[in-house]
Amino acid sequence: MLNSRFFSRREVIKGGALASATLPLIGLIRTDSSAAPVTKTRIDDDPWHGLKTGVASYTLRKMPLDAAIKAIQRVGLRYVSIKDYHLPMKTTTEERRAVVRKFKEAGITPLSCGNVTMQNDEADIRAAFEYARDAGLPTIVCSPHPDSMPILDRMVKEFDIKLAIHNHGPEDKRFPSPYDAWKAAEKYDSRIGLCIDVGHTARAKVDPAESIIKCRARLYDLHLKDINSTEPNGTTIEAGRGVLDLKSIMQALMKIKYTHLVSFEYEKDEDDPLPGLSESVGYTKALLAGIIAKKV
Repeated sequence: MLNSRFFSRREVIKGGALASATLPLIGLIRTDSSAAPVTKTRIDDDPWHGLKTGVASYTLRKMPLDAAIKAIQRVGLRYVSIKDYHLPMKTTTEERRAVVRKFKEAGITPLSCGNVTMQNDEADIRAAFEYARDAGLPTIVCSPHPDSMPILDRMVKEFDIKLAIHNHGPEDKRFPSPYDAWKAAEKYDSRIGLCIDVGHTARAKVDPAESIIKCRARLYDLHLKDINSTEPNGTTIEAGRGVLDLKSIMQALMKIKYTHLVSFEYEKDEDDPLPGLSESVGYTKALLAGIIAKKV
């Protein structure tokens, strides 16, 4: 899980810069010796190469809604997982739609909400599903009570909204690792799945990239970050400065052709998260460019 075995930060940034310079030249094709070159769509038009990469708005929890939207725009991301700091659970249908409309008018598509803690109580769970339905969100990232699975099964069928059970590492009494969430979900409707948090996963002594591959059939959300240690007290740090093998994580997502949300969740520096978030986005973008460059 350690990225120091693969790339230094300098190598990643250098590789990403070279990839950005050379990739536009790749894709010149000729049907015969006399045909003029035809340029394919620039591979760097989408720096995320098909991944729906965004921000978990928990990252921006100290910012009001309008400031959070501007921050997401500044780092160049187009998707968001909405935390209740920016859309409280106790709101009206119109208030929920208005917040989503603000994101969309700014060019940002909300794809999930959460993390939402759910009790073993049908009214509590129904309220969360109504919240997501009103906001038009396809997925709820959640931490449900383990005994609530039969209720969750009924709700995903009624609302046709996916659940992504979030693992929170060794201190989590519900779902420490993705495999605990998988074990709880596998007996039920396939719309009950996982949100893999790569940092908490590593702290639970599970390889994040391996869990992405193994749980791909029910992987509906992902929290992307780096951490300073895989011990229980490990915390978020800027991407590339920590110990996670981010290269293998990005390779795993590309390998499974992951189609759901990848959210940067930068929990450090809650009073001023934008510099660290920007650094994490830039590093990961360069890392991905290097991975793609080696393929073509």
